[in-house]
Amino acid sequence: MTTTYRAGGRRAWAVLAIVLVAEVMDLLDTTIVGVASPAIRADLGGTYSTIQWIAAGYTLAFAVGLITAARLGDLYGRKRLFVIGVAGFTLSSAACALAISPGMLIGFRIVQGVFAALLIPQGFGLVRAAFPPEQLGTAFALFGPVMGLSAVAGPVLGGALVDGDLFDTGWRMIFLINLPLGLIALVGAVVLLREDRSPDAGGLDPIGTGLATAGAFLLVYPLVQGNELDWPAWIFGCLTLGAALFVALGWHLVRRSRSGRAPLVMPSLFGKRSFSSALVVGVLFFAGMSGLMLALTLYLQIGLGFSALRAGLTFGPWPLGIAVGAGIAMGALVPRFGRSVIVGSALLTAGGIAGVWFTLQLTGPSVSSLDFAPALFVSGLGMGGVVAPFFDIALGDVGDDEVGSASGLLNAVQQLGGALGVAVLTSVFVSLLGDLPPTPEIYTEAAQKLLLLDAGLLVLLAGLSFLLPPRARPESAVPDTAPDLESAVAPASAKA
Repeated sequence: MTTTYRAGGRRAWAVLAIVLVAEVMDLLDTTIVGVASPAIRADLGGTYSTIQWIAAGYTLAFAVGLITAARLGDLYGRKRLFVIGVAGFTLSSAACALAISPGMLIGFRIVQGVFAALLIPQGFGLVRAAFPPEQLGTAFALFGPVMGLSAVAGPVLGGALVDGDLFDTGWRMIFLINLPLGLIALVGAVVLLREDRSPDAGGLDPIGTGLATAGAFLLVYPLVQGNELDWPAWIFGCLTLGAALFVALGWHLVRRSRSGRAPLVMPSLFGKRSFSSALVVGVLFFAGMSGLMLALTLYLQIGLGFSALRAGLTFGPWPLGIAVGAGIAMGALVPRFGRSVIVGSALLTAGGIAGVWFTLQLTGPSVSSLDFAPALFVSGLGMGGVVAPFFDIALGDVGDDEVGSASGLLNAVQQLGGALGVAVLTSVFVSLLGDLPPTPEIYTEAAQKLLLLDAGLLVLLAGLSFLLPPRARPESAVPDTAPDLESAVAPASAKA
């Protein structure tokens, strides 16, 4: 990587502001969609799989695009990719707002995910290039509070926009709100950003990208549609083919690397037990959280009749706990205890989710938003303790020549885990409702079973976390294409 450091000054802080606006635009959009999903379904029609695809389509496109997008910025310029990403994200947001059918909305959400993948990886490199090294710590310290506030505000804002029905737009306002933010980011990027690229970056790997895209789709699609179609034989054929394509991807990566060409990701990473374990832990954690949040959103609004705003306020303690837990973990615990923080935090998250189950056991369908608050806050504290140090600890045994590839893969796994979680856990929740006419009691029983399943998954994850490296990678080794800075405060669970 060849990054030229700028002199700082007002221009550098303006660059930081532009990048933060773009990050907030993406984060708000993804955190408010979940709470609006029942209203979207009521307006456009469709089934539970429609709701799943509105979330999973975005994260699947985001996941696949992330690995290649950072390298595109290296090759063709981070400013150029940032501008294209902002413009495309803004226009696709407008298209989502104008959708008149479930298929149109899902299609535009996939396009939105592609442009988000182009946009988000460029921000770190642009900020790093704008500031001298001694000011970088101060600049990046602002990401945490801004992202934390956005994560807390997202579900509440989404509920308020849906219930407020501004200009008779209903749920469409959750996408229209991106237009002024996108315009600000676009104009600022064109005027203030300076081009930054790495001419020594490796080339693209279109075959690897194609295999990863097809494999991921063939895993997510049948998991979303299977329950609705009563699991026909071809569903399992798709799953088998998807797994086979990932095996073929591994063979391709090894062959391309041995020929001296840059692979999509470095195959040597999979030979490291600690990093391979990190991929498994990441998929399980982000899948468990993303699927659970969407299922609970459906439970509150469809099962119990909560309004979108009330559901958003009910979830408020969860992202608040994530922000607090992330701050405590990174500020005080991780430097002393390393990997043990992830293990303990996963168990704390499981305890919080078990607390939600116990709350429903005591109250039943008459549960109130305040009843949920303590357990949701505790589970958020645990989640913050997992996601904040996860990327640094997962990179602990990764070599300097592998860290950029590893960072991109970890971010992609975060998003892919989110898509798989939405597909699997929401399908499980719907199947638990059975064929009987759904009542609040039936919804509550299904939610409790899902909560126990998710808590058990987190206990398993805590055990697997012992395979992670004991300590984080030194800060000095963080590359230009570092892990997604949203991860500390807005895990895939929020991106449902």
